[in-house]
Amino acid sequence: MITEIGLRRSPGEDTKLVEYVELIGLDASRRIERAQRSRMGQFLTPAPVAELMAAMFETDRPAIRLLDAGAGIGILTAAFVEEFCRRAPRTERLHVDIYEVEPLFSDYLSETMRACEMACKSVGIEFHAEVHEADFLEAAVSRLRGSLFSTPAQPEFDCAILNPPYLKIRNNSRERLLLSSIGVEATNLYSAFLALVVQLLCTEGEIVAIIPRSFCNGPYFKPFRRLLLDSTEIRQVHLFNKRRQAFSNDDVLQENVILRAVKGKKLPETVLISESDGPDGTDTVRREAPYSELVNPHDPDLFIHIVADRAQQEAAQKMQRLSSTLEDLGLEVSTGRVVDFRARDFLRALPRKDTVPLIYPGHLKNGSVEWSRQLARKPNAIVRAPATEGLLVPPGVYILVKRFSAKEETKRVVAAVCDAEQQCEGVGFENHLNYFHENGGGLPRAIARGLMVFLSSTLTDICFRQFSGHTQVNATDLRKMRYPSRKQLEALGLSIGEQLPGQEEIDRIVEEVLGHMASGETSLDPVQVKRQIERARGILRDLGLPRTQVNDRSALTLLALLDLRPDTPWSDAREALRGITEMMNFFSECYGKNYAPNTRETVRRQTVHQFIQAGLVIQNPDDLNRPTNSPNNRYQISRPLFEVLRTYGTGMWNRKLREYLTSGVSLADTYAKKREMHKVPVQLAPGKTIELSPGGQTEVVRRIIEDFCPRYTPGAEVIYVGDTASKWAYFDPDKLNELGVAVDEHGKMPDVVVYYSDKGWLVLIEACSSHGPVDHKRHIELKELFEGATVGLVFVTAFPDRRTLTRCLVEIAWETEVWVAEHPDHLIHFNGERFLGPYEFE
Repeated sequence: MITEIGLRRSPGEDTKLVEYVELIGLDASRRIERAQRSRMGQFLTPAPVAELMAAMFETDRPAIRLLDAGAGIGILTAAFVEEFCRRAPRTERLHVDIYEVEPLFSDYLSETMRACEMACKSVGIEFHAEVHEADFLEAAVSRLRGSLFSTPAQPEFDCAILNPPYLKIRNNSRERLLLSSIGVEATNLYSAFLALVVQLLCTEGEIVAIIPRSFCNGPYFKPFRRLLLDSTEIRQVHLFNKRRQAFSNDDVLQENVILRAVKGKKLPETVLISESDGPDGTDTVRREAPYSELVNPHDPDLFIHIVADRAQQEAAQKMQRLSSTLEDLGLEVSTGRVVDFRARDFLRALPRKDTVPLIYPGHLKNGSVEWSRQLARKPNAIVRAPATEGLLVPPGVYILVKRFSAKEETKRVVAAVCDAEQQCEGVGFENHLNYFHENGGGLPRAIARGLMVFLSSTLTDICFRQFSGHTQVNATDLRKMRYPSRKQLEALGLSIGEQLPGQEEIDRIVEEVLGHMASGETSLDPVQVKRQIERARGILRDLGLPRTQVNDRSALTLLALLDLRPDTPWSDAREALRGITEMMNFFSECYGKNYAPNTRETVRRQTVHQFIQAGLVIQNPDDLNRPTNSPNNRYQISRPLFEVLRTYGTGMWNRKLREYLTSGVSLADTYAKKREMHKVPVQLAPGKTIELSPGGQTEVVRRIIEDFCPRYTPGAEVIYVGDTASKWAYFDPDKLNELGVAVDEHGKMPDVVVYYSDKGWLVLIEACSSHGPVDHKRHIELKELFEGATVGLVFVTAFPDRRTLTRCLVEIAWETEVWVAEHPDHLIHFNGERFLGPYEFE
């Protein structure tokens, strides 16, 4: 139960409702194993995602009836309540219908609804909640279908917010039969939930849902796309670029979108499309796009294209100007016919006289098929016999495309030429491959090679990703694309040698052959944009910046400070002097990246600040006396680095980079100098002060000594303080020996050790800002390190803020304490009858 966490208070002025509910959810996660949640297809919504979703609603109705289907612990409802409690004018009445089938969530849901009721009451909103411990799918179907003694329910919900379960629906399943009874066709629970919710919404009702992006394309989701597009107006789509970010606590690996739609049949003129790496909104790129760009009104398959910036828009327009479809070219694409487990009796590990080659995805390498490089764990040949004739294709030249691209592949479409024209009587393509052919046979060699070049281009990759959010490449997807003419494909094929050239050469050839033949000029070259950003990211990586700084935002900042447009050589870089707003204008004008206004602080605090610390950037070189908080701050690349960067792309680059990294301006030296100049003073006692290195956990350590200790261990004696630069910033080994503890220099000490003589406690405190908390492993380590202590041991993890706490809460060991510096007057106790004190160890 949630009371076991030992939370002292309900949400109030210093506790956000959503954060409180997230704490409840992390406790729920302890009771329900990840594997069990995965089998249920249910993953709890992180607080930042819930808050982002709730903020999307635009309704201003005085009375709202909200539906939360598959609610889990109710965090989406909590986010909705929190959002509408602070809006003006406020909603007068809020009625919530909650559906959750998992009984283990029941108590948590009750606590969440109690907290929601308190929040509403505090601002004068009348709140009612009905919690249905039932299968939403079954209940919704019953509601919509009616029965012998009742009529179907009328749409009644004004708003719906949901994170539905993600599970495939089997053909013969109960769910499939229920849905069919009301004419709904769905292949996954998430699309089934949305289809039902849409029908339960009243006219002009709003729905905000986080779902996998897989519904945007492919034949399986076409009925759902038709229902969604016929019944609602999509007003906003937000894409999470990084597949692990939206549900990072559960390690869910898929692209997710947040969809906001309004029930109605009138198509909007525009739709807001946005994207970010994670849910905190600090790096959000967005644009208002024509609705016809999201869904082409002439597309019978109703594919949904997510194009969040101007460079991607230019790529889509360039692709649409291509003249041909596969049908125009007289070409076809099919899925490999050999399903290995069905043809097991005819498969051979090695070729024999009665076999022909069998090609698997593993045979594809660098644009060609290396069948001679036979696979160790797969058959490499198939017997040619009357029973297998239908599985083979005649000799010829084919283009193969992997149906599933591996996560390490840089491109979504991986293509190769298969030259089976000679030395074989046919060939088999395994089912995990697509193959391009002409009337069932091979392609002209030049056409085949040109097709491979086009499919391998950055332009194709950019456009394919706009409608495909997963690693699967279906034949249907390849049929949807537009292609160059036969003449252009031949020109592409004749432009390369026997080996597939590098990516930049492929893109140059494609631009040369297609760029002059396509009508219209674009103001922004999407391929050059992508390539220049990737170069900048690579340079940041080479300079040794942390992973958190190697991103598009930081790359664009570097390019802005060098005044490098997408087509500008690095040798032409200049030392631009720019402020944050000027940089963001550069991102938009030159690279088509229109970041949301709240990203300004992110650029300053999470990119430029780190660049300054690393010595890459100089602040206010034009006026060294300008205050650091001035709105007129300007930044410039440091002269030593500037000289190095201008050699990028030349034969001098690697040598100049090595010299820079090993010289006096290396990152390590720069950081060391900064630390010496900006030591942080920490007062241990009156007249007794030490200095700690800046950054890292220093601020938390300072708060522990100056805020935690006076409150919870008044008059205690500080025995040890660690530092990020020098491990032993302060240490009183004699006092520790008196207490029965001898620690050698290799012992992994906590950040702060305090002796509270009034209670006879040795308090061991870990400062958790970038490193982990006192988890089970660390708990054991500290017990062993201090096992000789003659006084009781107390274990505390100190966090800088609640956000950091929620990320680590599931790891914290029982029988420990938690303190948050931003709320210094409160403690969280994990399990037990005391709120602070030692435990007896067996």
